[in-house]
Amino acid sequence: MKRLVPVAATALCLVAGPVFAQSMQGMDMKGMAMPGMTMPPHKAKPPAKKRSVKAAPKSKAPSAAGAMPGMAMSPAGQSTAPAPDHTSMPGMDHGDMAGMEMSHPMPMAGPSGTDLPAGNGAAPPLPTGHYADRFFPLQEMDRSRMAMMREDGGQTNHQVLFNLAEIQAHQGRNGYRWDGEAFIGGDINRLWVKSEGDGTFHEGVDSAEVQALFSYAIGPYYNLQAGVRQDIRPTPSRTYATVGFEGLSPYEFETEGAVFLSSKGDLLGRLEAWHDARLTQRLVLQPRAELNFSAQDVPEDRYGAGLVDAELGLRLRYEIKREFAPYVGISWERKTGRSADYARADGQRAGQTSFVMGVRTWF
Repeated sequence: MKRLVPVAATALCLVAGPVFAQSMQGMDMKGMAMPGMTMPPHKAKPPAKKRSVKAAPKSKAPSAAGAMPGMAMSPAGQSTAPAPDHTSMPGMDHGDMAGMEMSHPMPMAGPSGTDLPAGNGAAPPLPTGHYADRFFPLQEMDRSRMAMMREDGGQTNHQVLFNLAEIQAHQGRNGYRWDGEAFIGGDINRLWVKSEGDGTFHEGVDSAEVQALFSYAIGPYYNLQAGVRQDIRPTPSRTYATVGFEGLSPYEFETEGAVFLSSKGDLLGRLEAWHDARLTQRLVLQPRAELNFSAQDVPEDRYGAGLVDAELGLRLRYEIKREFAPYVGISWERKTGRSADYARADGQRAGQTSFVMGVRTWF
């Protein structure tokens, strides 16, 4: 009896299955019919083929027999699916899509970019980097920015500097020497006054000169200078047109150079350089060099053509304040060529070494 129950259930399923499927095809699915759309007739799936027991040979690329229907195989074995044809969907009538109409149709793409027609409208306002101009008057903002620029480097500056103000002790007679400069102006344009000279105690000033120069900044580190140089001593005095430069070279060497053309056509030149090597926060060692040149012999001024003289010095100063620093050091001077001959003819030495003591100050 127990064995007959499964057999009867199986027979009932085999008989009732096709009858139930046919009754479903005839049913009207009320509430599910879409206007303008007809459902395709039901097709029974073909029975699946039995798999072969033999194992197919392994291959990386799928064979043409194993390709899916509707897909073409490329030569490399990769499938390339054809583009779907939305115009021929089974069971859909495109003429009567009553339930699928769009209330807001998409606008058609119009001209853009260079396809736009030429117009004569006003240009948009230029962009500005000052956001505050949108909220405050332009005149007030311009005045504020000018005040800020003056405070941050556009104001008028001035300085007086004596790099050398010293007493020189050497064999035979003692003397003194100065080398100073002053300027007034802004970051670009300045007026410079320079002076240097030396003398001997109880004998007066041996040489002295003053320069008045206009300076123009040609970069962040160098200034181009032009003006007039007036020699006060020795006599007769001379006046020179001056063109030169001054600035900070690499490795923080202060450099100066100038060419002087006298009213008589004499051409002279000068190069100076020094460097402040800071040993401590207050102790500074300054090596210094100065070279003077002449393009021709000038007997009345006791100059010979070529290198007239050279001075090398080494000074050690202690900065009590940045603006006031006493120093000691040594200086070596030497005249060369025809200039040395002129010095010997005048009863002077062509070269000498001096112990120096002085103060470097600025304000």
